[in-house]
Amino acid sequence: MIITQTPFRMSFFGGGTDMESYFREHGGAVLSTSIDKYCYVNVRHLPRFFDYSTELAYSRIERVTNVEDILHPAIRNAMKMMDMHEIRLDYEADLPARSGLGTSSSFAVGMINAFYALKGKYADKKRLADDAIRLERVLCNEAGGWQDQIAAAFGGLNKIVFDAEGYEVLPVIISSERKAQLNDNLIMFFTGFTRLSSDIQSINAGSAKDRDDNLARLSEMRDLVDKAEQILVNRSADLTEFGRLLDHTWQLKRRTGSLVSTDTIDMLYEKGIKAGLLRPITLSPFPSDILNKLSDTASAFLSVELNMGQMVNDVKLAVECKKPVYFYGRTGGSLMSSADVLDQIEKIAGGLK
Repeated sequence: MIITQTPFRMSFFGGGTDMESYFREHGGAVLSTSIDKYCYVNVRHLPRFFDYSTELAYSRIERVTNVEDILHPAIRNAMKMMDMHEIRLDYEADLPARSGLGTSSSFAVGMINAFYALKGKYADKKRLADDAIRLERVLCNEAGGWQDQIAAAFGGLNKIVFDAEGYEVLPVIISSERKAQLNDNLIMFFTGFTRLSSDIQSINAGSAKDRDDNLARLSEMRDLVDKAEQILVNRSADLTEFGRLLDHTWQLKRRTGSLVSTDTIDMLYEKGIKAGLLRPITLSPFPSDILNKLSDTASAFLSVELNMGQMVNDVKLAVECKKPVYFYGRTGGSLMSSADVLDQIEKIAGGLK
């Protein structure tokens, strides 16, 4: 029995420049990282005691006697590509499929890795990435780029550079302290929307004029990769600039196609940018200097706590009464919903007008 664990990825900059049709001519670059959420592929030989030769368990269960009868295109083509027969395959994941974190490519990499292991063969990271790219982009004929397969196979925080010859993976080396600082300034939300990226790529192909406009946007998005990398590796650089670049690249990205975002996401994004968020990790040391600096530009502060006010007074001391500080908390262990917090923010914002 073989079990593989393959990470999902978060792409910061350069998404879209990893499309082969683009980077073969213009070059491309992506800054991305794997995250601590994974998919798991369990593969073993299936004994010949059943009236089927292959059993697959993912969001559905398939039992077939002929590989050609497999409905799942990636599994079917991977088994044909690697000459796999008489197996049982199970797929599990920490996150939903089609959530924008490269889940299908992580599955492809994990499955191919498991197939090699079941055959008693070793495949290095580049071989896994190359095979997964061939599987998804050639054999399955799915539209999309190359970054997801590479990020899943190599793991870690990397700059991936694309050119006419292929790609090169360049690890971004930062200290553990800098990495912790970056983590403390990131927060990820599940919107509840799911979609196939290949469908979006196909629909967003657009007219000739759209493609010309997108070439200019993609060129700018590619250039942002180097700027963002320099901010990360420079210990004295303010990570707020990294956030500003993320906002800039998102504004470019959402204009590359009508299906990149939705009205609901755009509305929530705009409100989130206006509100801002600081997540203190510890009460001691307390981020007083950061809060004091934010008080120069913020209109007010809201301390959200699962208690009756353990932190709100520290916030008031930190901002030195330059701006009003409000409190929203509860006891009993039940979490506030994002809608609850948003309602409090809007009430405060309404009172400040």
